[in-house]
Amino acid sequence: MLIRRIERFLRETGMPWTKFGRLAAHDPRFVQDLRNGRVPRAATTSRVEHFMNIYSEEACAN
Repeated sequence: MLIRRIERFLRETGMPWTKFGRLAAHDPRFVQDLRNGRVPRAATTSRVEHFMNIYSEEACAN
């Protein structure tokens, strides 16, 4: 599930959920909506996963 991967990402990075939503999905309420049962479109899921992958790669490079 996407929300589980996001929650793990947030714990590992210490990023606030609102900032994650703004950066990954252009929606500061994105994570809260997922927690409340929102089901994102496939394109949104891909964009969010891409954001987490790129963010992790850049963090490892530094």
